[in-house]
Amino acid sequence: MRPTFVLVHGAFANSFSFAPLQAELGLLGHRSVAVDLPGHGFAATYVRAYQAPQDLAGLATAPGSIKGVTLADNAAHLIGILERAKENGPVILVSHSRGGVTATAAANARPDLIDRLVYVASWCPVELDVAGYYAEPEMATVDVASLGLAAAGNPAELGLLRVNFRTADPDALAALKAAFLADGTDEEFLTFLNTFQPDENLDAGTSADRARAATWGSIPKTFVRLADDASMPLALQDRLIREGNALTPENPYDVRTLEGSHLKWLTDPAPAARVLGQLAALTTE
Repeated sequence: MRPTFVLVHGAFANSFSFAPLQAELGLLGHRSVAVDLPGHGFAATYVRAYQAPQDLAGLATAPGSIKGVTLADNAAHLIGILERAKENGPVILVSHSRGGVTATAAANARPDLIDRLVYVASWCPVELDVAGYYAEPEMATVDVASLGLAAAGNPAELGLLRVNFRTADPDALAALKAAFLADGTDEEFLTFLNTFQPDENLDAGTSADRARAATWGSIPKTFVRLADDASMPLALQDRLIREGNALTPENPYDVRTLEGSHLKWLTDPAPAARVLGQLAALTTE
């Protein structure tokens, strides 16, 4: 039976960003489901202060529905989707960026629901929590301060992360483009930026949510490296691969590489769809 691809988005993203990839997968004959984690997609908050003309003071203080959403909530939601998908045959769980934390938590809890894990420049913490990796040498080239130029409000007071992706600040826009889609046109970048939602939850997991050898480590897994990713540098991707392989040396990552930035595989999805198609063939052998 053909597997179902279950696609998990990263921070501030949602299922909408997978539409071009799903079109390519469908044209290759593959079935896919794009997930909206709790507080994402049509459950996201878009406050009036975010509309034009913007009310920046109001944007900094308006409440958001994603406040209080935890990694456990995300994992439980994903597990529910995996249970339904598994009724139709094999399941390939594909995560991008911060979505890898949720995928890893689900794999720790229910490895029986997943026939292959695929991380596309995606977080799979092994030795450290996600925040801990930002202090490591592999992340030294990431300009966190510049990425913060579009931040709105105090996360401690809001109980969530908020970014004004509709900013017109040229420095903030330049920093976001350099980090996520430096190899795209300005038009592609602004279009993608408008698929992002302003709010994200605070919980990226603790040491209890790192990959576990007995469960996560029992699942065949692939890491798709993004060669020109500036927000998750190749050095960090390779470190996550090494750590995962050291945790389960009998079940190492199958490693693939795509050219392009953090978002290029979603704006130009044909190469990624072909790689995923190859993994589907492996899963049904």
